[in-house]
Amino acid sequence: MDNTLHVRLTGWRRHLHANPELTLHEGRTAAFVQTCLRELGVPFVAGVGGHGVVATISRGQSNRCVGLRADMDALPIMETTGVAYASGNPGVMHACGHDGHTTSLLGAAALLASDTSWSGTVQFVFQPAEEGGGGARAMIADGLFDRFPMERVFGYHNWPGLEAGTVAVHDGPVMAAGNRLWFTVNGHGGHAGLPHLTRDPMVASAHLLLALQSIVSRSVDPLDAAVVSIAMMQAGSAANQIPDTAVMRGTMRCLRNEVGEQVEQAIRRIAAGVALSFGVDIDVQVPYGNPVTQNTPAERDLAAEAAAAAGLKLRRDMAPAMAGEDFAWFLTHRPGAFVWIGNGPSDGGRELHNANYDFNDAILPAASGYLAAVAKRALR
Repeated sequence: MDNTLHVRLTGWRRHLHANPELTLHEGRTAAFVQTCLRELGVPFVAGVGGHGVVATISRGQSNRCVGLRADMDALPIMETTGVAYASGNPGVMHACGHDGHTTSLLGAAALLASDTSWSGTVQFVFQPAEEGGGGARAMIADGLFDRFPMERVFGYHNWPGLEAGTVAVHDGPVMAAGNRLWFTVNGHGGHAGLPHLTRDPMVASAHLLLALQSIVSRSVDPLDAAVVSIAMMQAGSAANQIPDTAVMRGTMRCLRNEVGEQVEQAIRRIAAGVALSFGVDIDVQVPYGNPVTQNTPAERDLAAEAAAAAGLKLRRDMAPAMAGEDFAWFLTHRPGAFVWIGNGPSDGGRELHNANYDFNDAILPAASGYLAAVAKRALR
């Protein structure tokens, strides 16, 4: 990648970082992507599965076709990086690097548009609502694979702590299956000085939270990986009143879909027991999630070959992560591979979903170069 394109991509990425939008609200982000595609002279279709955008480049006589995907949404986090291009939308931040993913896919489009050495069709999939909003499924339901044919699909995630520009390709699971957890504990409120006249949902919630932590240690095979985490608790509005209702939200993760079924059964069993013990009602919802992200063998090896061909350092020894990835839904419909590309050091709080995180603009040439290389290799 020449320096002119790198500078251009850096400007695009920082614009996206300064203007983040939450899941299902990516209208301005999608509009900016469309503006960039027009500048590149790449045709596109907007409004696919919500705010999704799919651009297409076809060349030559080949009927081969491949998909490349990037996500666009941000997170409800207050940014603390202090950079000049920090979020201008208070409480919303690109804390996972989707601004960089989107920009690097635009970069791949720029590289492939100016490269006459390949033949076939590349679909550039800009996906909304990755952060728990079901964006992949919405695009699929809107006919993604019928309207924009692709034999294989590839994507990546930046990875803090991995050497900048290094491509990690997993032989087994890449990222975990995950589901959101919503608990609504309904009791009977009253005066905090007269607790015997209430059925306290907060005490029940506390016992539920602790009991849920026994699932991984006592209901899951020690040789399997699983996580149950409660990350939100909301209850009460006055210090001297026991509330009627308490709400807890969290997530469950696993590296085998069968384990996820076991964990959900244990969650429902424990919630029913706690409800009976404390005389409250506990409604359990497991509303949505994603399957395990696992590459298909041929595409996994193709991704590794493409990284090497692009002159990038390759790692094949990375352990999977218990974070989830909406890209897994694409892999249930088409063969493909999802890799990590190193974002550089993670010290100083520069981890994913941290208020001090920032995508490393220095890896844009590597990320765009990898995406272009894997598309060309898939089209052979």
